[in-house]
Amino acid sequence: MKKSTRRSLMAAAIAGTLTLAGLTAAQAGQNGASKAASGSCADTEGPAALLTVDYRNGKLNSGIPDLTTTHASADDASYIVPSGTDHAVAHKVTLGDPAYVSDGAPRSESATNDVHEGKFFVGDEQRYEFSVLLKDWKPFQAGDSESGDIIVQGKHAGGNLPSFYLMTKRNSIAFRSPTLNLQADVVADFRSHIGEWMHFRVDVSWTDDTTGYYKVSSRMPGEPEFTVRKTYENVKTFHPANPADFGYLKWGLYRPGQSLEKGDVPTRVVYHDDIRITDLSQSSGR
Repeated sequence: MKKSTRRSLMAAAIAGTLTLAGLTAAQAGQNGASKAASGSCADTEGPAALLTVDYRNGKLNSGIPDLTTTHASADDASYIVPSGTDHAVAHKVTLGDPAYVSDGAPRSESATNDVHEGKFFVGDEQRYEFSVLLKDWKPFQAGDSESGDIIVQGKHAGGNLPSFYLMTKRNSIAFRSPTLNLQADVVADFRSHIGEWMHFRVDVSWTDDTTGYYKVSSRMPGEPEFTVRKTYENVKTFHPANPADFGYLKWGLYRPGQSLEKGDVPTRVVYHDDIRITDLSQSSGR
């Protein structure tokens, strides 16, 4: 039996405890009318989530004991903010301040590396949904540093490069798989949506041969449905350079290679909400 199938059965058995009230709410029509009106990325159709991180209880770990929260030491590197009728998580990074450095780089992120339902293995087919708000984001202008800010990662364990990530690049949001040298804009220009919730969906078939796929969709403010923005088929999606038998999801703010000396924006803040991992192997989710 594949790991994804075993995990689906386990998730069904313990669904009521994975995220305390959050997962139960997700399966009953996550976020309710008020949150849906504000633009939740949750989808009430399709299979139940393996894991939902919705911050409804106002805690940095969303009631999931093993969820990794920021390793940066600043008090405001990660904090809870109001969102609709409940909450979201904020991650903040200020360049040049060691309190916003984590694992040797300017970043503040949350992660599912220690949460079983938040891991992926070869043979899994999963959907990752998340909402993102760029808070008071300084747009790119000619002459500015062109360094990008990573806001979500599908990360191989063991210190490896991510399989994929989404990043702000100039005034766009791009999907990238660095090892495969794949990159495509999924939001051509986000400037009119600064301070608004944008919603993303990444479907992945995790393979260690060239039979896998990435499918990236977005739903922007005012759009009723997700739209597929980019698909890569017949690609190797599980490809750690160092030995690793699983991967996991990270969200927050990672500012690789940026510094005040290079003219990068000193402080960035990003909000995330309604992170949801779904098993597609038991559905026609593609």
